[in-house]
Amino acid sequence: MDPQVIAFAIIAGILTITPGADTMLVVRNVLARGRRAGLLTAVGACCGLFMHATLSGLGLSLILVNSATAFGMVKLIGAGYLVWLGIQSLRQALRHHPSGAIDAGGPAIRARGRRSFVEGLLSNLLNPKVAVFYLAFLPQFMNRGDWVLGKSMFLAGIHWIEGVLWLSAVTLFVARVRFWLRHPRVTRAIEATAGAILVAFGVRLAIERGR
Repeated sequence: MDPQVIAFAIIAGILTITPGADTMLVVRNVLARGRRAGLLTAVGACCGLFMHATLSGLGLSLILVNSATAFGMVKLIGAGYLVWLGIQSLRQALRHHPSGAIDAGGPAIRARGRRSFVEGLLSNLLNPKVAVFYLAFLPQFMNRGDWVLGKSMFLAGIHWIEGVLWLSAVTLFVARVRFWLRHPRVTRAIEATAGAILVAFGVRLAIERGR
């Protein structure tokens, strides 16, 4: 096994288990829509890694890193998206009957699944930190003569597996706890907390300085 691949797997694993916006979005969707929604959110968020790896491998992320205007625009869009998700969760928490019924018809289940996947994907794609991380991080694990795009995708695949496993574990844990916390007040309190944290992540992303 390539020592560089092992090193990448270890570092990416550490970063994966560090709580962030993707983790909070997964928690929020499990509480709001159930276990399946959480798993699809996790898969969607992790699929965004391949896009970042592709852009990094092709060098397109340089535009984002070297242009303050481009970086600022993407940062604001991503921040706005997280704030919007958080506000939606806070609004849901204020209702008398929070959403998230598990027993629903097939079309409703599929619609919630698609929505959860897209939310996870957009949460990752609109995070400029991930793009910058891949651009600055992946080259450290490249050797002269490597097929840059191919190895970028390979490393992203490792990161994807780690991310899906970790976020799936988070999903299953929260889903189990969710059944114990069926009281509407408790559910609303947890959903409100998740919403507030998502808003905080969005605001923090918007006001952070530096490139």
